[in-house]
Amino acid sequence: DLAYIFIGVRTQTASLSDSLNQSNTKAAEISSQLKELGVAAEDIQTSAFNVYPVQNYDQNGQPTGTEYVVENTVNVTVRDLASLGQILDSVVRSGANSINSITFDVADRKSAEAKARELAIQDAKARAEEMARLAGVDLGIVLNVSVYNSGSPTPVYEGKGGAVMSASGEVPVAAGQLVITADANIGYEIK
Repeated sequence: DLAYIFIGVRTQTASLSDSLNQSNTKAAEISSQLKELGVAAEDIQTSAFNVYPVQNYDQNGQPTGTEYVVENTVNVTVRDLASLGQILDSVVRSGANSINSITFDVADRKSAEAKARELAIQDAKARAEEMARLAGVDLGIVLNVSVYNSGSPTPVYEGKGGAVMSASGEVPVAAGQLVITADANIGYEIK
């Protein structure tokens, strides 16, 4: 239910002042578009601002002049995935020429991880009971329990889950499905 995107503007001109002015104008338009599309100001955070010269050369390897690059990148959190395609389309039309690393996540990670742990322990207990029954023994007291969460949600690449989200004229985006896993081990005394 969340997406994180790095959206940037890169300008390059013969004048540092011109590059900076163009970058600032485009960045302001992108920020305005994001806010108009419902992205909260606190969900737009500058992640990189770079300024550097680039030396140009002719065919003979002789310097022909210097141009200046200004790069301004923001990390945007999108909380309404239905608007993601429209957001991408709008920021590109507003001047964004660098979009990187669209990643998806869940807002309530703690609840999802807690549910995964609960299911993992239930599964471990059911397997232990099955093995005890098959071996003809009874389970005693629990000696130890260990649970390991997977860390980051894992994307499912087989097309299960979310559909491609796109209205006419928007960038198509497929959120897919994320899986949060936990592994549980339970050691029992055997009676």
